[in-house]
Amino acid sequence: MFRFYPGVTSMFDFARKALFAALLAGVAGPAFAADYYEPPVDIPPPPVVGGWYIRGHIGMSNQFFDGMTSDIYADPAIVDFGWYDRGGFGSAPIFGAGAGYKFNDYLRGDLTVEYRGKSDFEALDYVVDGAGLETNDYRAKKSEWLFLANAYADVGTFYGITPYVGAGIGASRNTISNFRDINVIRNAGGYADDESQWNFAWALHTGVGIQATERMTIDLGYSFVSLGDAKTGSLQNDDPDFTLPNDGFKFNDLYSHDLKLGVRYSLN
Repeated sequence: MFRFYPGVTSMFDFARKALFAALLAGVAGPAFAADYYEPPVDIPPPPVVGGWYIRGHIGMSNQFFDGMTSDIYADPAIVDFGWYDRGGFGSAPIFGAGAGYKFNDYLRGDLTVEYRGKSDFEALDYVVDGAGLETNDYRAKKSEWLFLANAYADVGTFYGITPYVGAGIGASRNTISNFRDINVIRNAGGYADDESQWNFAWALHTGVGIQATERMTIDLGYSFVSLGDAKTGSLQNDDPDFTLPNDGFKFNDLYSHDLKLGVRYSLN
């Protein structure tokens, strides 16, 4: 026996109202769902790990060589010869620029050009000939234009600091200028014309890159650079009557320990 509650007069009336409620829920459900808004998810672009960059640097050279030679010392009148001071170069400023490409997080390469400023040179020899002992105080300046193709390996980034190692090969145009020979004992002297020559050059690099901005990296670097040889023009005596045929002086195996401060700027 069915029991009907107030407001429901029959079994059919109950079914009719239940069906109406189900239809109403089916219509209202999508409407409520349509009112719910899901904002689009922004997917960041993948980071740029390679691309072109430009660079510039300044620094100081610390230069050495493997001795100075000349055919003047082959004069048969000389019975003894040696050095009180074999000579050395002072430090000089370096100015460089270049452009390169970063292939990935670990490998990059660049082409650089560098002007290496005039470095002072001094040396002192002694010569014994038929007239006795004399000395020659040599003074000169040396400078270079250095062109290198370089490759670097970045060994990982730690808190924005990236150590690196690298190597380069190229050419160096070495110039000897203002060469003077001062013979104090005999109150004499000589000079040589400025002379330049091209040499094969190579370098080894190491340092750290410090990320300053998204595009700019500060570069603190050290380079060992082999520059080849350099030479003077022929030596002329201040008194032309005492000038002997000669090929001037040769500076053998120039090399330098360079310290540099630079900036790399990404173009991507």
